[in-house]
Amino acid sequence: MTEGNLAEAFNARQKGTLPGNLGIDWDVVATGEAKARFTVTQGHMAPNGFVHAASVVCLVDSACGYGCIASLPEGASGFTTVELKTNFLATAKVGEVVACRAWLVHGGRSTQVWDAEAVNETTGKTMAVFRCTQMILWPR
Repeated sequence: MTEGNLAEAFNARQKGTLPGNLGIDWDVVATGEAKARFTVTQGHMAPNGFVHAASVVCLVDSACGYGCIASLPEGASGFTTVELKTNFLATAKVGEVVACRAWLVHGGRSTQVWDAEAVNETTGKTMAVFRCTQMILWPR
């Protein structure tokens, strides 16, 4: 496990990748937690005029993944997502801000379970609740 807030390092690390391309900005990446947000642009939208579900999943899944990296047990080499589930409750439009908070529910030697919530900061509505299971990888 790492110490301190790694948000600045993860903001730099994601440049040129999907989270970076979606403009996700990290406030906290630390042992057991992650917090981030993005401002909805046309690039986040589905053709129906509302934010695309995949944009929200990218935010919450990235939060859980980045938190997992910051929370890996000593000696682990990485992780892979083995299951994820999202319930969508509300949406967002261009110009609104979507924020996420993720937290570690279970941190074992072979798996981690993470929960996350996405909230439309503009309206105050919960947009999605998310749970994923990460399998911890070990060197061979």
